[in-house]
Amino acid sequence: MLSRVAEALFWMSRYIERAESVARFIDVNINLVLDLAQESAAQWEPLVNTTGDHLAFKEQYGTASRENVIRFLAFDRENPNSIVSCLCAARENARCIREAISSDMWEQLNTLYLQVNQQVQPPMALGELEGFFAEIKRGAHMFRGVTDATMSRNEGWHFYRMGQMLERADKTARILDVKYFMLLPSVTDIGSPVDDIQWSAVLRSCSGLQMYRKCWRRILPERIVEFLALDREFPRAMHYCVIKADESLHAISGTPVGTFHNPAEQRLGQLRAELSYANVQDIMLEGLHEFLDSFESKLNRVGEGIFKTFFALRPVGETV
Repeated sequence: MLSRVAEALFWMSRYIERAESVARFIDVNINLVLDLAQESAAQWEPLVNTTGDHLAFKEQYGTASRENVIRFLAFDRENPNSIVSCLCAARENARCIREAISSDMWEQLNTLYLQVNQQVQPPMALGELEGFFAEIKRGAHMFRGVTDATMSRNEGWHFYRMGQMLERADKTARILDVKYFMLLPSVTDIGSPVDDIQWSAVLRSCSGLQMYRKCWRRILPERIVEFLALDREFPRAMHYCVIKADESLHAISGTPVGTFHNPAEQRLGQLRAELSYANVQDIMLEGLHEFLDSFESKLNRVGEGIFKTFFALRPVGETV
């Protein structure tokens, strides 16, 4: 497979996953505001921190009001991580590789892009926003369903899944980190109904509240961290995503799982092993933020390794 095709598939899936993630946690935050019956900048600013765009946001908008944050994260075309920008980038990557994807995949992605692109005046009423974000999530789910039903399980599909899983793992880690640092108003709220509502919102941001309830009935922060970080079966858990990304990476290279022949396999294998032997008690004892910050840094190094191994231009005959 040509490296440009592989890279386009990889980033197409990442951009779609990113757009859906942003839509999901904005929608959850809107409902969180309604549950708490109050609204402040402290409840909207964490969303910008989740995407890592807080500096660009402050420079352009200043105050983290509901209108400013939603406009920046959903409709701002100058923000490369906004929903509109992500869907535009995903569509452009798909357009360049029409021969590598099914016509059903292209039609679904193009339809979703056109639906969002037609929003000349961004909806700001809560009812309109809920419908808009539901449309984004539904469109992304339909695209994944069409992809799973129509794309051969070849190298292209594994590049697609690898990008999707890495992006999903990153967003789950960021959502957990933001909750730990930003959403809790004071130490006195720990264990209170407000705390339970916020932790439930974290689970809903990852579409994991119902599956968590099947494992643990009570809302317990330590159990939520274990579920979202270390679970091997929940499809948005960090560990699950790393496992599936590692499987796709080895399927592409042909290297047996547990061994490595390039930096990407080495770094992703190390990260998978760390999560396999981690336990939540040690994570909480050493510091959740430190664990998540380290995870995100290692995930970035995995991305760098994938780029150098598969996408970067090199002289003929040179190996990684």
